[in-house]
Amino acid sequence: MLETRQRTAARKFLFIILLSISLGRPAEASELTYTPINPSFGGNPFNSSHLIGLAELQNQHRETASPLLRPSSLSQADLFVRSLSSRLLSALAGQVTDAIFGDTPQQSGTIVFGDVTVDFERGLEFVNLTITDAASGSVTEVSVPILQGAP
Repeated sequence: MLETRQRTAARKFLFIILLSISLGRPAEASELTYTPINPSFGGNPFNSSHLIGLAELQNQHRETASPLLRPSSLSQADLFVRSLSSRLLSALAGQVTDAIFGDTPQQSGTIVFGDVTVDFERGLEFVNLTITDAASGSVTEVSVPILQGAP
């Protein structure tokens, strides 16, 4: 398929050269430029509704999530609690980050937030985090590489 396109392009190019020679004019060409279609990548913003429509037609996934997990079915109070919880967990993540990578990094420590306990220990190449949720009993372990500066 690609060879056929290359041959076709070569024939068109040869035809233009022969035509320009026969007409006595020099061949003219313009630079090829790529213009994206998707507006997220610099394309025409009027394409967005068309692309969303196509994506919705192609999406065969049916929403099976619980009604409580869908934002459209939540009350204002539920949305507020969800947003507040998210902000508090973000603050917890900030505290953990400061304790590990801040101005005075600690070698190890424990940060408790409600039912969530975050234990960390600094190694030579990694910081090992153990996140324990006492409510569900789940334990998550994460290893974060320590970036070394240039000598």
